[in-house]
Amino acid sequence: MGKSPTMTTITPPHMTRWLTSLGANRWPDRALVRAGAIYMLIAYVPMLMHVFAEATGHVGSDFLAFWGAGRLVMAGTPWQAFDLVAEQGAQAASHTGQMVAYVNPPPYLFLTGPLALMPYGAAWLTWALGSWVAWFLACRRLLPGEPVVLLSYPAAYLAACHAQNGFVTGALLVAGVLALSRKGARAELIAGALFGALVIKPHLALLIPLWLIAGRRWRALAAAAASALALCLLSLMVFGPETWAAWPKSFQVSAVLMEQNAGPFFLRMATPYALIRVLAGANVAIAAQIVITLAMVVLVWGETRRLGANAGTGALMLAATAIASPYLFSYDFPFLVQPLLWLVGMARTNGWRPWEKICVIALWLAPLATRAAALPLHANLMPLAGIGLVWMIVGRLRADQSTISG
Repeated sequence: MGKSPTMTTITPPHMTRWLTSLGANRWPDRALVRAGAIYMLIAYVPMLMHVFAEATGHVGSDFLAFWGAGRLVMAGTPWQAFDLVAEQGAQAASHTGQMVAYVNPPPYLFLTGPLALMPYGAAWLTWALGSWVAWFLACRRLLPGEPVVLLSYPAAYLAACHAQNGFVTGALLVAGVLALSRKGARAELIAGALFGALVIKPHLALLIPLWLIAGRRWRALAAAAASALALCLLSLMVFGPETWAAWPKSFQVSAVLMEQNAGPFFLRMATPYALIRVLAGANVAIAAQIVITLAMVVLVWGETRRLGANAGTGALMLAATAIASPYLFSYDFPFLVQPLLWLVGMARTNGWRPWEKICVIALWLAPLATRAAALPLHANLMPLAGIGLVWMIVGRLRADQSTISG
């Protein structure tokens, strides 16, 4: 018997060249990135039209909760926003046949009231597109001269689709980090005031106090506390103590949702807790989320103590928030544009590191890609993207110099 010929795998030359280009960050170039962004924005138009038809049809939308709460505010009964029967009655005017519970804290009602001045469909469009513009204006300094690329961020499309509050919270987070990266007492006060406004969705501010304390930004910390307190007191004065007394009713709604068996709800969530709960159950998920959150606390604290509270450690803080908080959805991620574009800015200044460009592009697409794949895969893999983003930022913060240009 003769010997069998040795089996070898030969990579085609064109594949070798392409992989080399990826590793050296020569592909894709800026022109191709711009073209891709244009195509994405064009694709968003029919998709948003379809979502709008569903939202105003018999599928409904999360926006129902805001619009219904606004109607109750304008009727002079804001405390009823937390009453399921009253909310259902208010939302019935949408003619969708659907109902979504309102769970945001009372200060958020300041945003819902004006929405009730419009019919449901007009209010949906105004909120989705108007908040998209507000987010863009808050973030445009991150990528000067590239408005189309910024607008095409997939997490922005998801926020618009849900007509949720991801643009509002994203604008506050990004604008706060940008303000704090500037010099001067006024900038610190502005940053603190913006961070304090996150009282409307406090679990997104999970790491902000830690970041400010580690960076010794006492003025910003005080401004954040004052801003949050002022919004709470103002809502108490305007909406009355009955509204604050009624707010805890919303905790019961959230508890019912979190007590579900692993299913579509946890596939739509985009946190380590949700992913691990689907795969291994609630107890393991809780323990794992605690470990991950504590790890992010230690990481953000250590890097900020070493480098200060600036744009770089702010990028780390925001990226870490995406995996430190146990309760986030894909529409909450417009704030991740700052960590991603901080990496781009560092690369433009100091040169790309090996494989960094294609990794940033993959993470840029991750919110939409992981959301689309979650139900078919029976797993939402966005937390893995979040971990990858944290790892890349830490690598940049700790690198003495770039190893490659491109």
